[in-house]
Amino acid sequence: MAPAAGATGTADLGSADLGSADLGSADLGSAGSSAAAESVTEVPELPGPTQPTHAAATVYDGKHPGSAPPGSNDFGCVPTAAHPKPVILAHGTDATAYSDWSAISPQLKSAGYCVFAVNYGGKPGGARFGTQDMYVSAGQVADFVQRVRSATGAAKVDLVGFSQGATVTRMFVNKMGGAAVVDRWVGVASPSYGGQFYGVAPVAAAIPGGMAVISSMLGQAVAQQVQGSELLTELNAGGDTVPGVSYTTIGTRYDEMIQPYTNVELHGAGAKNVLIQDLCAQNKTGHMNMVYDPFTISLVVGALDPEHAPEALCAPVPLGTGMAEMMIASNFGV
Repeated sequence: MAPAAGATGTADLGSADLGSADLGSADLGSAGSSAAAESVTEVPELPGPTQPTHAAATVYDGKHPGSAPPGSNDFGCVPTAAHPKPVILAHGTDATAYSDWSAISPQLKSAGYCVFAVNYGGKPGGARFGTQDMYVSAGQVADFVQRVRSATGAAKVDLVGFSQGATVTRMFVNKMGGAAVVDRWVGVASPSYGGQFYGVAPVAAAIPGGMAVISSMLGQAVAQQVQGSELLTELNAGGDTVPGVSYTTIGTRYDEMIQPYTNVELHGAGAKNVLIQDLCAQNKTGHMNMVYDPFTISLVVGALDPEHAPEALCAPVPLGTGMAEMMIASNFGV
């Protein structure tokens, strides 16, 4: 795996391209050097196969660290007139680019997009990512965006984030000047206003030191995604969208991680909130299954190119699909 530029979290976006964008805004980009030193970012380079389920991708990734989602990270890719904007994928918490994107990435590549994916927010020496300070992670995403733009010559990119990936990319867009170089932002199971995690978060917040316990046990990024966290309060202050960017959230009523599920929604101008069950009531896919659910994937592809959106075929998906398998894969690698 090749290190990506900017593991420190300081966005170096090329001021000549961004005009008057305020990139160093202290609103969100002020992580200290110690936090940056505890967070690493890598660009996976070893193409892995397409996977049918989240669990299968997680198992493969554990056995083949450094795998890249199929079709991604070809820095020689030249955007076409039909798809002039590269698509950058950002994974979720305690995951990798491969574990979360090995189904969507090849579909986007086949559709003609230049596709890129980065591993961000990793603990030094660890095998999985998206666990460290999200302020730093947002800077790592910013640096990766600049690397992709420099390689492809693209003026703008589209961003697709899953779970935490939706938040760190929105941090870049809303608070770090990214709106100048981003056209469309798509959040899949985005913790826009955080989660209560089945009531655990409010209880922890009410106990002195409770959130510190969550941070130490589950990682700083988990604590930062709790409903009412300082990070989310800062991110959404003054409006949860900024002008010039098209925002789409894709959520499910049966989200295992974000409760209430309406916390996925954005409320600002330019936001479109899509609830899977409004379009396909029999699809009861949950948080973990979304990026491997064909219906959801069709919604993602359609959000990137609404004029040529593929038909999203509604089919039954049982409640809890993939959840047990994912827990086993994550904890035991089988």
